[in-house]
Parts: sequence; structure tokens; C-alpha cells
Amino acid sequence: MPGRIEDYALIGDMQTAALVCRDGTVDWLCLPRFDSHAIFAGLLGTEENGFWRIGPVHPASDTPLPATRRRYCGDSLILESEWDTPHGTVRVTDFMQPRDGAPQLTRIVEGVRGHVPMRSALRMRFSYGRITPWVYHVDGRPVATAGPDSVWLDADAETYGKDLTTYANFTVSPGDRLAFTIQWQPSHKAPPPLPDPENALTTTQEFWRDWAQHCTYNGPYREAVVRSLITLKALTYAPTGGIVAAPTTSLPEEIGGVRNWDYRYTWLRDAAITLSSLLRTGYRDEARAWREWLLRAVAGDPENLQIMYGIAGERELGEMELDWLPGYEESAPVRIGNSAAHQLQLDVYGEVTEALHLGHMTGIARNDYASALQVKLIRYLEDHWNEPDEGIWEVRGPRRHFVHSKVMAWVAVDRTIKLIESGDADGPLERWKKLREEIHRDVCEKGYDKERNAFTQSYGSKELDAALLLIPQMGFLPPDDKRVIGTVEAIQRELSTEDGFILRYPTEGEDEGIDGLPGDEGAFLACSFWMADDLAMIGRADEARKLFEKLLALRNDLGLLAEEWDSVNQRQVGNFPQAFSHVPLIDTALTATGAYGG
Repeated sequence: MPGRIEDYALIGDMQTAALVCRDGTVDWLCLPRFDSHAIFAGLLGTEENGFWRIGPVHPASDTPLPATRRRYCGDSLILESEWDTPHGTVRVTDFMQPRDGAPQLTRIVEGVRGHVPMRSALRMRFSYGRITPWVYHVDGRPVATAGPDSVWLDADAETYGKDLTTYANFTVSPGDRLAFTIQWQPSHKAPPPLPDPENALTTTQEFWRDWAQHCTYNGPYREAVVRSLITLKALTYAPTGGIVAAPTTSLPEEIGGVRNWDYRYTWLRDAAITLSSLLRTGYRDEARAWREWLLRAVAGDPENLQIMYGIAGERELGEMELDWLPGYEESAPVRIGNSAAHQLQLDVYGEVTEALHLGHMTGIARNDYASALQVKLIRYLEDHWNEPDEGIWEVRGPRRHFVHSKVMAWVAVDRTIKLIESGDADGPLERWKKLREEIHRDVCEKGYDKERNAFTQSYGSKELDAALLLIPQMGFLPPDDKRVIGTVEAIQRELSTEDGFILRYPTEGEDEGIDGLPGDEGAFLACSFWMADDLAMIGRADEARKLFEKLLALRNDLGLLAEEWDSVNQRQVGNFPQAFSHVPLIDTALTATGAYGG
């Protein structure tokens, strides 16, 4: 049975990623890319769907032992797990070297004290746990092959096969270091070169040390900020600059529920706000790479901007269900692909334009096509901003006139006006100034409930929406405007969980709610960070600081956050780790350093 979501650690090579449980089990790994088929899918099923465990042999049973302690090695993605056992202490170091050739996952077992019996159990199941590969040997090297894929195992211990699983039993003593490496290779190609685990470890250490040193933030929350930045870097697909929302699919927003989605794609919204955080902390190369990815992804068809693309800019992300997987803790269905890709979400135009504007303002080298794209997007919005859409939360019910979508349309026009005024683009300036005023007036007249003194989720509705917390942050209205204060207070009052975190919007339990789905969900962590920002902006800094520090306490022992927090069961839920949680953590930390007197 897989562990709790917060029991997992992330390792990766900036092209794919693995999740390693506290007991030394790799339960999730897609090869060779984030969005490839998983060879270990035990996370969404059982051990029959693939796993790789290295850990001490339990003297009394086959139940794996959780590590006594674990940590990342400095500012890196190198995971160190240690077990104290009756026989002694052992350390396992897990990492994926930044790729220069075949993708590889390396696990180094090191004796620390005593003589510890150990076992490696490797069960590869291709195609998301469905296909048992053919395992054979080439020049003494075990290789598992099925269709186009092959995975090679190189081990410093003798291996044997039993029950369609590859085992190694060995004992480590102080000073012993035994390495185990798997490498993926197209099955029609020659074997990958023999790995050099110690050199790979040194290279990986140097890469992350050098990268982390570029962080320009030195405030009181530096540890949390750097860990979040490393996580965002790990979610970046290095060959193209695309940023996945998370490395997993179908980790549920409600345990046992149906709100299970594939997040291994690049949402323009998530990537745009990630770019903002990277720029504000000194990472211009990553920001520049994302901008180039964006220009390639939308090239030739900017008017039909998708809300998400594949990590190389693919447009077709067809959704299907994997009925052979029972789902994480029986949370079915398990989905791959995402049919929301073709939804109309007008807010995306605002987020993309804001990201391009920020890049322009912070000195990323000018790109004339980026400016031309921005103008083209506004020409499209000019004709479509007043249409209903699916909104930021990708509702699968009827389209509505979502207030947040209109606000972000205003942001898109506003930032483009600033671009034209700077002399870096041409456009009908006066006409678009009138458009900006028209959108602003429309939102204030139709999206604001005078009786409640609060903006609502959509025109004519009574529901609240935590996305409205972005109104002052985007400059649509100043923080001291009574309508802003009323909205913040209404959301805090009506969308808070008992422990003070923020829901996205009301859900309806077993009945279909405003999003067209049954069931509930946890508190959305990004919304809770937005609340902390707004509280600081309206002068309630002490309250903002307390909320921010409560949010930091939700991170697992390695500093990682999923998408949501289940306040009833006191656990993380949703895909993990989630960029849309770590980005606002960074932004709130930057705000907090000044606003809270840090």
C-alpha cells in the first residue's frame, strides 16, 4: 500500500521525476519524460503495478521499515535516508543526475554502523503497471524490455529473479558503498554505457550547489524559499523550458473521490506565475527559457490560446481512464491526459501578459515576437472578453461570466497599454484605454454585491471565490478600497476551514456543485497564501504572518507541498509536489520580509 502523500520525497533530472517513500520505496517514475508511461505505478495501485524498494530486512516480517530520518543533502535534490536497526545504521542516497544521455536513477547504499542485512526488490511494470516486461541478461546486465522501452539494471550486488521481481540480498558494514542504477533506453538501441555512480553523485551535487547559489533572496524564510525554488527547477523540462504543474497524475483532491486529474503538463497560468517567482529571486535564464517555450507553443495560432500544452508545446492532450489501476487509496478513476486543455479560460490571457510584462520590466532581452504576441492576444480579447468561460478552476459545468476572468482580461489590456506607452509595441492606444475602462466598469457593476460588500464568483451569483483575492494584487483596485476589504473579509469568513485555511469556492458534497462535479475537496494552498498576502495588504500584518507560518508548518519534513490540505483528516491531498503551491509560498515570503517586519 502506498504511503501518505506527505511521506514522499521528490528526486528528478529536470526531464522526469520519481517519488520515494519514507520506507525506501520508489512508487512513481515515468520514463523518459514527465508525461511518459510510468514504469513504477504502485502509487496509484499496489505493488503489482511496479515499485523499487531498498531498505533493511525486517527481522520479524516483510513489512518495510520507515526511515528513522531523512533529508536532502544541502540545497539539492539528493535524498539521504537513514535507518537505525537492531543490527546497526544504514544510509541510502537516492538521486537522478541532470541528464546527459540515458535517464538514470541511482541508489547508493552505505554502511554507517554495525552490519545491516539489506534487500533490493525491483518490480518493473510498463505502461502504468499493466505490462510485465521480458527480463533477460546482456553481457551479465539485467534488462527489462517491452515494446519500445527497455530499462537496464546495474548493481554492486548479485541479483536473482523470483515471482517476476528482481531481488538482491546483501549486508553492509561501515565503509561499504554499494550502488544500484537503472537506465532507460529505447529497446531498439544498443545498451547504455555502464554508469559511474560516484561521479554522477559528485556532478549532481555540484549542479544543485551552483544553481542554488544564484538565489538573490536572503530574508528570514530563505530555507523555505530555496527548497521551493529547487522544486520548481525540478518541475522544469530542461530541453524546452516548459514547466509541469506537478510530476504526478490522479492523486486525489478528496480521498476516495473522483476529482483526480493529470498535472504532468504546462498550464500557462501556473508557468506564468512561476516565471514571476523565478524573476523575483534572480533566475533569469529559466524565465527566458519559459518565454521562448511560450512563443513556440502558441506560434501560428495565438488567438486560440490553450490553457495548457504538453511540455514540448504539444496541443493534443486527450484524456482517458486507466481502469486497471484502482487509484490512490481507491480514489478512482485514474486519468491520463487532460480534456480541460481546450476549455475557454479568459484569465490565461491576463496571466501570460502579466508574465511577459514582468519579463520586459526586469530586463530580459527584448524579443519583438513577444511584444507582437502580446498585442495579438489583446486584439483577440477585445472581441471576446465579455463572453462566459470555464474560469480559473476549470469547471466542467456550464460557462459563466467569472469575475476573476474579467479582472485578468483587464490586467491583459492594462499591461499592454503600458507596453505601448513604453514605445516597445504599436497598437490603438486610446481605443484600448477605453476598453480598459469598460472592463473595469463592467466588473464593478455586475460582479459586486452591494448588500454583502463583496465581489462574487460570477455575474449575478451569490457564491464567493478565493481567486477574487487577486484583485488588489493585480492592481485592479487598491487594497484600502472598501470593496476589497469587504471581499477579503467575506472570503475569510465563508471559505475558511476550521483550522483557518481557504477553500477555492463552495462545493456540494455528493451533489454536483458549481464546478459540475460531485464531492468535496481540501483547502487550496495557493488560495491560503493569497489570503496571507491580502491580509498584509489591508494592514493586518500580524494575522498574515500567523497564517503564513501555519502554512509553512503544513510542508512535509522535506519542505514539500501538495495542491491541497485536508483539514478533516489533517493530511496533504492532490498532485504532489505542486508548483501552484510552491510559487505563492515564494511570493508570500518575499512580501512577508517587508510586511511582517522580517
